[in-house]
Parts: sequence; structure tokens; C-alpha cells
Amino acid sequence: MLIPRTEVPDLDLPLVGGGRFTLSAEAGERGTLVCFYRGLHCPICAKYLTELEKLSADFAERGINTVAISSDGMERAQDMAKKISAENLRVAYGLSLADARDWGLYISTSRGTTSIGIEEPALFSEPGLFLINPDQSLFFGSVNTMPFVRPHFSELLGAVDFAIKNNYPARGEYTGPV
Repeated sequence: MLIPRTEVPDLDLPLVGGGRFTLSAEAGERGTLVCFYRGLHCPICAKYLTELEKLSADFAERGINTVAISSDGMERAQDMAKKISAENLRVAYGLSLADARDWGLYISTSRGTTSIGIEEPALFSEPGLFLINPDQSLFFGSVNTMPFVRPHFSELLGAVDFAIKNNYPARGEYTGPV
């Protein structure tokens, strides 16, 4: 389990369109929003990432970089980037399932072809959303066991504004006896 205020695992993945996403090299003034998605086969992911694409400039105004990551290969990631008209949101691909587990993501097995006619990979990670501070420590995290009921990006923007205004710290850091 990732613990707030502690360092998260590094990520180093290729990006659609070229280059690499390397979490430890990110230069966002207030950090990076990392959105793990299930893959091209998931219509809910496409809708969710479309909203993040629309709000990526708003996160950037607050000093937060955005990236969407899946275990899909290059071609499927390119198709997703095209589907969501990604211009501001970077799309990284090739996440290993071992790295997904290191981030606390749940792993699912294929159920075949989805409602949009795309085959699910044999194994893939379920969604997760993480706001990572510039020092690579966890500020916020949310992990799902399935594609439904994810945090709303507009609400997260409001929370970011509150945290900035009030110098609000990451919470959930206690790991002692209870």
C-alpha cells in the first residue's frame, strides 16, 4: 500500500507521440496527476480520460502536470489518444503488471470482447488516480476494483485549490498501532 507523504515508485514509460514519461524527472511546480486507466477496451475509461483532457490545462494552471497510463501497447495507446483527442493530456503505455501492483492497482482477467467490440487483454490493471508531489511523495490516491465510480476531476480541482489556499497536508500517513 502506498502511504501519503512517502515516496511512490518511479515510473519510466514511453509516450504516445514520442519521448518518455519519467515520474522522477517531472517538473510540475505542484506535482503530477497520474491517472491509471484499464485500456482501450474500456468505454468508461475513454469518457473519463476525455474529461481529464478537457481539464488538463486547468491542472497546468495550478502547476500540476497530467498523464494517463495503461498496460496497453503502443498501438492501442495511440488509438486511445486519438479517441479522446489528446492534446494536453500525455498518454503513456507499456505499464508492467508488476509495476501496477507496486502502485496498489488491482489486476483483472479478460472477459473477452467488451460492449464496444474490443478484446480485453488477458490481464490488465484496474483504475487508479494519484496526485504526486514534486518530491515524488504521495499527496492523494484513489484505487478502484472495477471501472465504475471514479473521482471527478472537477472536484479534485476544487480540492487542489483548497489545499493550496490552506497549505493543507496529505492525510492518511499514520502507520502505527491502532
